[in-house]
Amino acid sequence: MNWAALRPARKAPAALWLPGLLAVALTFIPVFYLALRSTEDGWSPWSRAFHTSVPQLLQRSLWLAAVVALFCVAVAVPAAWLTTRADIPARRVWSVLLTVPLAIPSYITALAVVAFLGPKGMLQGWLEPLGVDRLPEVYGFWGAAFTLTCAGYPYVYLVVRAALASADTAEEEASRSLGVSPLRTFFAITLPGLVPALAAGILLSVLYTLSDFGAVSLLNYSTFTRDIFIEYQSSFDRTGAAVLGAILGLVTLLILTSELGVRSWLARGRKRRQAAVRLVPLGRWGVLALAFLSIAVSLALVLPVGVLIYWLINGLRANADFPALAPAVRHSVEMALAGAAITVALAFPVAILSARYGGLLARATEQAAYITHALPGLVVALALVFFGIRYATGLYQTVWMLLLAYVILFVPNALSALRGTLVRQPANLEDAAASLGKGPLMAIATVTAPLARPGLAAAFALVFLTIMKELPATLILSPPGYQTLPGLVWSRSTDALYAGAALPALALIAVAAIPVGLLAWKGDIGALES
Repeated sequence: MNWAALRPARKAPAALWLPGLLAVALTFIPVFYLALRSTEDGWSPWSRAFHTSVPQLLQRSLWLAAVVALFCVAVAVPAAWLTTRADIPARRVWSVLLTVPLAIPSYITALAVVAFLGPKGMLQGWLEPLGVDRLPEVYGFWGAAFTLTCAGYPYVYLVVRAALASADTAEEEASRSLGVSPLRTFFAITLPGLVPALAAGILLSVLYTLSDFGAVSLLNYSTFTRDIFIEYQSSFDRTGAAVLGAILGLVTLLILTSELGVRSWLARGRKRRQAAVRLVPLGRWGVLALAFLSIAVSLALVLPVGVLIYWLINGLRANADFPALAPAVRHSVEMALAGAAITVALAFPVAILSARYGGLLARATEQAAYITHALPGLVVALALVFFGIRYATGLYQTVWMLLLAYVILFVPNALSALRGTLVRQPANLEDAAASLGKGPLMAIATVTAPLARPGLAAAFALVFLTIMKELPATLILSPPGYQTLPGLVWSRSTDALYAGAALPALALIAVAAIPVGLLAWKGDIGALES
């Protein structure tokens, strides 16, 4: 073993370690809870779970994740190629439209799917004059798979598009200059080079599906997250929920370990583009290409937004009871801004320690910060309920506990965006600042932070977006009477007050779409890969 590689390149300032170790300490709260609560009655709850619900839940959850990943690839790869390699009109506009569905939470997409495609939905009403009395059942596996594909394909699209945008196109140009068709060039040259990106995108899609709560709950498909929530609500003994949460955490931790390895492979395998891309003329296939992109955008973006607008208009006509929106908007934006600021502030020192100083301790700190990436928001929320009741009663049922949940959940997201920016920066600029008499902290403040401004902005936007969308932790940890947009959408929709759910849902999408649209339009969509 090369022990020298495990030693830091130079001594890190002590001031960096304090926030870095604090971020890591916070991530261990849910781990501590799961370990303690799931074993406090011995191993009998584990044995009972493995002999009853776990095998079926594991099969159903992994099967759903696999099918969603396959569908996401089928949508994302052609869309990424068309927006980077083909001569379709308004490529940047299409790229933004394909990315904006990131701003739509899965539970809102699920509501739209049920309302439009359900057995008594809007589409059936339009088809009844043609003799269609009933559409196929939308609840269950295929409804959940369709919904999560619409909500999750942008994650795969972003990774694949970033890989295509940064790839060396010399071999593709040579192939086409020899008269090889674009289709054969894609399968022979482009696609093999996308294997690392595809692997990373698939793993992101799988993690997204395993952690989803809203869509599977609304579409009545039992997965780990849905059953954990049911166990939590239906029993005063939370041991069963903790056991299921621990098992889900272990499964997703194994997947996360694979994801981190693939991401390193992806980073090593990327090549800089050597020359400007010569766009492929699609000719008569251009109409089909535009039709494909239009269908993807229609299902993932136009369908949910259109259904919400339809509900809103009908509610206005019927003088429906609309909730007070201003407090929910204010609370959601305040929590997203505060959560993003604190999360980025804690993640930035960890990213600097890993990217600039290295060493065994810095690497261990970075990897430990990723632990909660393997835990869904529902599990983290249950851990903080336990933590608040047992050890932090002053924080329990306050906005500070909810803010703590957001920070714990999304430190990995901020760290991914920040570390990628810092690794690409030349470290010798900081060395030059040190040679001019500036201390390490002053060099970070005057050199590192200004150079990392794009990464800081991307990390802030990414965390802001994910906090705005987050549902299970918001439902469980919000103080009594503290309305947020996700909570308002959920409460109204579960009570079948769809007109009342439409307005907060549209407000949530509008606010969350701002960072996504800005990053996509500026071409910084690679920052959203995490």
